[in-house]
Amino acid sequence: MRDKLVIATRGSKLALWQANHVAARLRETHPGLVVDLLPIKTKGDKILDVPLAKVGGKGLFVKEIEEALLDGRADLAVHSMKDVPAEQPEGLVVGIVPEREDPCDMFLSVRHDSLEALPAGARVGTSSLRRKAQLTAIRRDLDITDLRGNLDTRVGKLLDGQFDAIVVAAAGLNRLDLSAPKAVRLTPPRFLPAAAQGALGIEYRLDDPETAAMLAFFDHPESRDAVAAERAFLARLEGGCQVPIAAHAVLDGDALILSGLVAHPDSGETYRDTVNGRRADAAALGRALADTLLARGAKAILEAVCKEGF
Repeated sequence: MRDKLVIATRGSKLALWQANHVAARLRETHPGLVVDLLPIKTKGDKILDVPLAKVGGKGLFVKEIEEALLDGRADLAVHSMKDVPAEQPEGLVVGIVPEREDPCDMFLSVRHDSLEALPAGARVGTSSLRRKAQLTAIRRDLDITDLRGNLDTRVGKLLDGQFDAIVVAAAGLNRLDLSAPKAVRLTPPRFLPAAAQGALGIEYRLDDPETAAMLAFFDHPESRDAVAAERAFLARLEGGCQVPIAAHAVLDGDALILSGLVAHPDSGETYRDTVNGRRADAAALGRALADTLLARGAKAILEAVCKEGF
């Protein structure tokens, strides 16, 4: 078995935490193994003055990392699974999904106890059309403003008084031990997370079975199946641009319950539903739920968002 592995990763504090977490588990499981990190700046990291939805394209946070895998500079990559496009480049596979962190979003504020307690016109920061759409559906009187930057930067802007509140992923806060004086989880079914939010994905080359074998201990079947349902839902809906789609799967023994929505970021118009089925049919359930929402009219929202360039 090989004695060294190189992990490609983004260079943010959160990405480095995630890569170091994987590296530590690898060293613990394979004594004597040397694991090095290869930090890489992606397109999404470089363009910080434009909303993600306007940057356009898929794989904003993974393309350059995948190039390092394909050219042999790295043996594996650690991604936030919600950043990974539904289809991988030829020769690569996201073969490992470790146990998932909290998938929910978190409301953070310095002075206000909850989303409901915000005054009319309060400035709320988020970089996500999905969050904007759901916030608009709940509180049309808020000033929802684009907020870019790494997670620690976004929390810092809140604490500096630039926003009345922000909405970010709970998983990142937990991993970096970040918070604010007021913190409230935004939970399903009222507020749905991004597909695969809170989950990590470990990607490697298909022609490298040795690395795959060394990583096998990390895979968490329950997380893998939940993520598979959510990503299948997203893949069936994805229109080639940043779109306001949410999905949340819950396992109950051999059963899987999947909720999903498509919403317009300005009007708050929302299509949502829930399906139940066998866990073994996770991906098929995701596609079926997507087809249901498309048939009801969600396709018009997706086309409008892409055309209008939010």
